[in-house]
Amino acid sequence: MVDVQHWLSALPPVMVYLIVAGVIGVESMGVPLPGEIVLVSSALLAAAGVVEPEWVACAAAFGAILGDSIGYAVGRRGGRPLLARLGRRFPRHLGPAQLARAEQSFARYGVWAVFFGRFVALLRILAGPLAGALHVPYRRFLLANASGGLAWAFGTTYLLYTVGRAAEHWLKDISWVGLVIAVLAGLGSTWWLRRRARHLGQEPATGPAEPVGAGSDH
Repeated sequence: MVDVQHWLSALPPVMVYLIVAGVIGVESMGVPLPGEIVLVSSALLAAAGVVEPEWVACAAAFGAILGDSIGYAVGRRGGRPLLARLGRRFPRHLGPAQLARAEQSFARYGVWAVFFGRFVALLRILAGPLAGALHVPYRRFLLANASGGLAWAFGTTYLLYTVGRAAEHWLKDISWVGLVIAVLAGLGSTWWLRRRARHLGQEPATGPAEPVGAGSDH
């Protein structure tokens, strides 16, 4: 992450914003790229005064929402054969085991998997293509996608920015602060998301189960 931050710091701010949007956007389409590392590194640069935090957050949110939407369209057109090809192309990230776990999340939580998936590495990559392949109605997908993308982008950016600004008075290397906070934030968010997922899974059903792709709005 330190190498990524050092590399980004040598670029003009507008290039940093474009890279943040581009890497996160391509990752959200279903291609394993280090989107979160780029976002964390850019947020640390914002804390150091190199770039503006609001533009980093906007770029990340834009890339996440647009990339997921493109991934949704590709997944809806390509279906399961596309997911199988992605699995052969990236077996470590999108192999049969990872795809099965992602499908289980969608089957259990429906559109909530799109929202919470933005905070989980595996679902962050697969949410768009998988939602399209499973024919999740696009309006429901877009609402969850946009909400999750905005919460993830602005939450991550401003958390690191705020802590980094407060810590710069007593620490010379702000990268270590970001690394520690990123780990703690990741552990905390994972615990909360798992707790929320268990709560959702324990809620009694009030009627016949609706298929994930039910509905005609797309």
